[in-house]
Amino acid sequence: MTDKFENNIKNFVEEFNFNGSKKFKLIVLFGLLGDFDSFEYAINLKNFIDNHQDENLDIFAIGIGNQNGKQKFCKFTGFQEENLIVVSDNQIHTNLKVSRGVDIGLGGWINMLLMLSGINSFKTIKEVIRGYTGDQKAKQIYSESDKIEVLQFLKFSGNSFKQVFGDGYLRPFELATFRLSNMKEIIQNWSDYIINEEYLPQRGASFLLNNKNQIIYKFFSNDVLGYSSNMRDPLGFLTDLIKE
Repeated sequence: MTDKFENNIKNFVEEFNFNGSKKFKLIVLFGLLGDFDSFEYAINLKNFIDNHQDENLDIFAIGIGNQNGKQKFCKFTGFQEENLIVVSDNQIHTNLKVSRGVDIGLGGWINMLLMLSGINSFKTIKEVIRGYTGDQKAKQIYSESDKIEVLQFLKFSGNSFKQVFGDGYLRPFELATFRLSNMKEIIQNWSDYIINEEYLPQRGASFLLNNKNQIIYKFFSNDVLGYSSNMRDPLGFLTDLIKE
């Protein structure tokens, strides 16, 4: 089974020309481009690249969407447009046995709402609560100089979090504010990001490969807001595994 799965990944790399030039490559399967996890993961990946320019890592991704959605997604998240492939369905996810999420036969919206309520998505409620209560063991998101616009009438700077809660950790309401900003972008461009509501529950996966295209790390998401095994440090696995 493992050999067959690795062969599927190798074929996958060749099909989409995910060759790269560096020692390691991370291949990410997003669900819909307009999924909360897709936005959050892509922004974290962009920030990781910015902060680790010397790391020997190429990052590629596939998401369910269209070209308009791809352009807007990359402009908003900063993810490299040339490294993102969009597909019109979840066939690749199915072939790689990535979780389809909840499906009770009443449509994508109902399935998604069930997952957001914690049904077959057990970590979601905890993660939502963490967005409001903060987390002493996670990093802060906003710097003092960041300009934050959640709604047209709600604009402030990152310094507001420092004045009220201090700094050096994930402050209360900070992650929730970040996610609300992402949600605003999704809602404003709904038809481009959500090309088929059937795929709203579709989860994602991550595969880290060495220069022989052997899988050295893999993670399959089962939960909304659960694109990593450690949401306190979602990209910690990269820091640990791609060291020389």
